[in-house]
Amino acid sequence: MADRPQGSGMPEKGTPEYDWLYGSQSQTPPSDATQRVPAQAGDRDARPDETRVMPVARREARGGGSGSGGRPPTGRTPAAAPRPRRRWRPRLRLGFVPLLLLLLLVYLVGVPLYHWTAIDKVDAAPSGDRPSDQPGTNYLIVGSDKADDLSDEQRAALRTGERGGTNTDTIIVLHTGSGGRTMMSIPRDTLTEVPGQGTAMINSAFSTGGPPLLVASVEQLTGIHIDHYVELGFGSVINTVDAFGGVEICPKQDMRDPMARLDIEKGCQEVDGLTALAYSRSRHVTALSDLDRVARQREVISALGDEALSPWTFVNPVRYWQINAAASGAIRVDEEMNPLDLGRFALAMTGDSQTCTMPNLPAPSDPNRLVADPDRAPALFDAIIEDSTVPKRACTPTGRAR
Repeated sequence: MADRPQGSGMPEKGTPEYDWLYGSQSQTPPSDATQRVPAQAGDRDARPDETRVMPVARREARGGGSGSGGRPPTGRTPAAAPRPRRRWRPRLRLGFVPLLLLLLLVYLVGVPLYHWTAIDKVDAAPSGDRPSDQPGTNYLIVGSDKADDLSDEQRAALRTGERGGTNTDTIIVLHTGSGGRTMMSIPRDTLTEVPGQGTAMINSAFSTGGPPLLVASVEQLTGIHIDHYVELGFGSVINTVDAFGGVEICPKQDMRDPMARLDIEKGCQEVDGLTALAYSRSRHVTALSDLDRVARQREVISALGDEALSPWTFVNPVRYWQINAAASGAIRVDEEMNPLDLGRFALAMTGDSQTCTMPNLPAPSDPNRLVADPDRAPALFDAIIEDSTVPKRACTPTGRAR
């Protein structure tokens, strides 16, 4: 095509509007030309021609999120939904139960310690030669006619006055050890050597020489070393039984004994303190007299032990207080006994025990008196001394051969 002359209406070379066609000779771009934005400092590694992703706008700013209805944003952050209020419920603090158990323990220990101060202590250690110490522990339990702790109403019911405890109807050796627990009664009419008195009934040792002479007589008769002495009066039986709310006895026949103020029928029954005492003292109803009586005495003592094991004894503070008060008011112990020893004695009174009467025979000199059976009694004595199992042949309720 022939060159057209300039000024003929064709765009001239160098005209700014047509630089795209002819190329620009100028270094300064026109003010309305599209310009490249220089890379930022953080975009050093970015490629200049890379497509950049814009940051995502907040849903509130976009105004088109779900639930907004497409309305434009208001510029305010919506308030958080209120939390549901929880109903207040009382909670048991973790420290309450241990505190309660601690208070109960203090009460169970503190009550006996408090009443310990009211218990009479007596000198029961005999003088002279004694059997050496033996395995296990041997308690001598003595039931006296001590009545100075009875109320006027109780004295009227028993028809007795104030007495200082000069006689004993109950003599029991309670042994505890690895061989088990054995409760052996010694009939009060047993003839034996009483130190300083020659041959006499064993209960005379108590009336003439008190606890020390009785302990010496029992040790000389049996060879058993007595570790502790516990004396119970009338009041201890009555008040302790009543504090327990009664005990169960099981007479094998109807018993009517005016001298003991006893009138009960055959069979197991709950009785109060006065009836329990009369039951343990009666000796004019059954054929074996004192031999049957000592068996009933052990029955009442064992019944008290069963009641003591009841959980109600420990969880009822009033009952627990009354039992300790009743026992401490009519009991005497040896001077060497401490509260821990008394606690062991109380535990020894509970639970299963072998119950025996010392093997005996009618005395050759007096059929109304008894003597230890020379053939069977040593086996029972030796088992207690050696803390071994008591042979059944030597352990009978009345002490007579089966």
